[in-house]
Amino acid sequence: MDGQATRVAGRPREHAHWARAPLGPGGDSLDLLTARFDRHRYAPHYHEEFTVGVCVGGTEIIDYRGGRLHVGPGSIVVLAPGEVHTGGPGATDGYAYRAMYPAPSLLTEATATATPPHFPDPLVDDPQLAAALRAAHTELSVHADPLEAESRLPWLLTALARRHGGARPLTDHASLGRGPGADHITRTVRDRLADELLAPPSLAELAAPLGLSRYQLLRAFRTSTGMPPYAWLAQHRVKRARAHLEAGLRPAEAASLVGFADQAHLTRWFRRVLGVTPAAYRDSVRPQQRSRQRAPARPRLPA
Repeated sequence: MDGQATRVAGRPREHAHWARAPLGPGGDSLDLLTARFDRHRYAPHYHEEFTVGVCVGGTEIIDYRGGRLHVGPGSIVVLAPGEVHTGGPGATDGYAYRAMYPAPSLLTEATATATPPHFPDPLVDDPQLAAALRAAHTELSVHADPLEAESRLPWLLTALARRHGGARPLTDHASLGRGPGADHITRTVRDRLADELLAPPSLAELAAPLGLSRYQLLRAFRTSTGMPPYAWLAQHRVKRARAHLEAGLRPAEAASLVGFADQAHLTRWFRRVLGVTPAAYRDSVRPQQRSRQRAPARPRLPA
């Protein structure tokens, strides 16, 4: 696994393994996560992609869209891009799941509309599809043949969208309860935090140009995103750190480049958002580069 497993009675218990399945030779890929947790709880966070998970053991509790999902074995969970959610054990025996993070385009390839599907019920009861998703995930996490991955995963994701997705309603939960201008305030704050990543401004400095108090800014930001500015900034730093790790930088180097105090600070937030350590993530997404580095140089033919 990734070296972060805990052990109970000599056997590994908590573990998380990240893999990346290439979707054909064009460079597109799909991230795959295999995890089993006894105590680990995810901080409120979101993904820019869909989250499609299959519970394979225990019970997980997910806070999502103002409600609470109780996820048991065989259930498919579909969380929309940008939707803040948590995750944690629902029982003393923990929970285990397999998740993939497809770009919205992978769920729209064979649908009737050009917009990503909307899943009004994030819990999907489809045992046949759940088994197929679990099998594909298991096999491609170990041996990710590009053509096989390109053939199996989009097919299954399209089936998910066709069977259980639909058009997004004109008014949905995401727009309910937002004050006028909350989204504008949020965009302004996010842009400034992203621009001043290494030395972010204080709440007072963020609020003053908008003519707001710190409380008003916090209320608008939390209403729009479901989290306070510091948590959004930490996740943005994790996102930027992922790109540095994929490029081959060490976790300590990535931490300093994105504004974390040190590698331990990066690791803490990385696990809270992605479930794995930065080192494990770096090792899992760069197998092809490592293979090329280990391959012996070909002898040159004489001219």
